[in-house]
Amino acid sequence: MTLSERFQEIRTGFDRPFWVANISELFERLSYYAVFAVLARYLHEGLHFDVEHASSLTGMFGGWVWFLAVIGGAVADRLGFRRALSLAYFFLSIAYFSLGSIGADWFEPIRNAMPLSTLVGLVLVLPALGVALVKPSVVGTTAGASNEKVRSVGYSIYYTLVNVGSTLGPLLAGWEEEHGSAENVFRIAALSVFLMLFLVLFLFKEPRRSRDEAVPSLGQVLRNFLTVISNPRFMIFLLIFTGYWIVFWQEFIALPLYVSTYIDPHANTARILATDPIVVICFTMLIGYLTKRLHAFHAIVLGTLVSSVAWMLLIVHPSVGMAVATLVVVAIGEIIQQPRYYDYISRLAPPDQQGTYMGFAFLPLGIGSFAAGKFSGWLMRHYGEEMHRPAMVWWWVIGVGIVTTVLLWIYDRLVRAETVDAK
Repeated sequence: MTLSERFQEIRTGFDRPFWVANISELFERLSYYAVFAVLARYLHEGLHFDVEHASSLTGMFGGWVWFLAVIGGAVADRLGFRRALSLAYFFLSIAYFSLGSIGADWFEPIRNAMPLSTLVGLVLVLPALGVALVKPSVVGTTAGASNEKVRSVGYSIYYTLVNVGSTLGPLLAGWEEEHGSAENVFRIAALSVFLMLFLVLFLFKEPRRSRDEAVPSLGQVLRNFLTVISNPRFMIFLLIFTGYWIVFWQEFIALPLYVSTYIDPHANTARILATDPIVVICFTMLIGYLTKRLHAFHAIVLGTLVSSVAWMLLIVHPSVGMAVATLVVVAIGEIIQQPRYYDYISRLAPPDQQGTYMGFAFLPLGIGSFAAGKFSGWLMRHYGEEMHRPAMVWWWVIGVGIVTTVLLWIYDRLVRAETVDAK
């Protein structure tokens, strides 16, 4: 096949719902990461939560997304992708607008009706409801609205747009930090997903369903869950790997608060957080090529170690520039391990249950986010505010990463004889 023929195949291989769904996903990711980039500081500095509560609530924001995603696919399948996406963007627009309005005068009757932490906690669940419906709907549409010959290209487009949105979100939030206020970041995010609601309503048609991408029913999800938790070897691996995400999520939870409190109160922390996705976009192919000969599990262990020791840079020289350098190294560790993580899980799973196991591979992200919020909140309060030794925060984070690395290595030694050799 010539290059021109392949280009023509790609150009005509996607139905309109593919482009509508994936463009909406770009703006959903932009909104999500714009909010995530400013949330910890907004809760602490804008709504005056103490650092411990602000961290816990920020961890909750990320945690609920990955937990509810487990059942999101089944719900989206029952509703249909068009209804699921419409409902998701409706939820998200209300959630982001409400988050940015909690401190407003007109919101006072609602604010006074319950404790502020309860109100914020309830509002933070809404984005998770939306995101849990968006992801399976967009992935399902990518499968159903793509010609079989170009479906792999479709997934590449999806992954690229996700990373573009993840980059633009913190950059947009950083620009708004300099020219406006944190509250406006939430309103811009709300407007972004609200516009996607109309994009879906007017331009999206239900795609043909792909047998390969069929989403399980609610009953099947429950049976799948029981299947996973009945495999102790797999559950132990997921619990151990949660340690990686406890370390990783500190870039959104502890780092903004640490930089603004102990390094530079005027630092544009949202813009700093754009470092990670930029590095991922620029260097995934190169690092993937350089590490392709590594055994899958060795790549997981190495990536976890690299992302963990990265925080030592911030201890050696606490500065805005070193915070950026830290995130560069964290991102390199992420690139080393993330693709190989899914490869390894696919080999841990029984041959007829790989889809089930891959679906639950995201649980460490949710558990890690919840734990990271509680953990960093305690660290920032104890070592920052009480002991006045803020650098100890990062020693503990590094310690969690090192322990996780060692446990992963021990796990691999113990189960290697039962595991298919992954290369």
